[in-house]
Amino acid sequence: MKKNRKLFFAATALVLPIAHAAEPPELKEGLWSIRIQMTNNPGGKTEDSTSLLCRNHAYDKSAINLAKDVKKNCSKYDENFQGGKYTTDMHCTVAGSAIDTKGTATYSGDTSAHAENHTTYSPAFGGVTDSTMIMDQKYVGSCPAGAQPGDRINADGSILHTGRH
Repeated sequence: MKKNRKLFFAATALVLPIAHAAEPPELKEGLWSIRIQMTNNPGGKTEDSTSLLCRNHAYDKSAINLAKDVKKNCSKYDENFQGGKYTTDMHCTVAGSAIDTKGTATYSGDTSAHAENHTTYSPAFGGVTDSTMIMDQKYVGSCPAGAQPGDRINADGSILHTGRH
């Protein structure tokens, strides 16, 4: 169940700042810093992580395709893009849990995005009843030598190859 929850989080987190149907701007290709702050309840457990991601338009399209797979489990998936702001309102069922998510992503051109979403789970999903995620993405420059789109760069500079896109 934890794997399903992580897949759902990953898909919704990626699609918020690179949404497709409402036509927000394509994000600049290259190296991006991504900070995710997550609070899960019960207990107010918080996680704060920052990573670097090498991306290009093909990688972003693959993330959109992953989100399309998640949408198959959704009876409601409303999205809108207006004035630099992308909003979603979803009702999905994953592993027997009803998952309701409302999210907003705000773009500053093609070099940064700020996303916030709130999700509730009924019954609890992997022990979590609700979560809030805040994600800030910022373009930082060219991908380092040896990095391919989709690769994550660790704090020590090592490259985690996560697949080719």
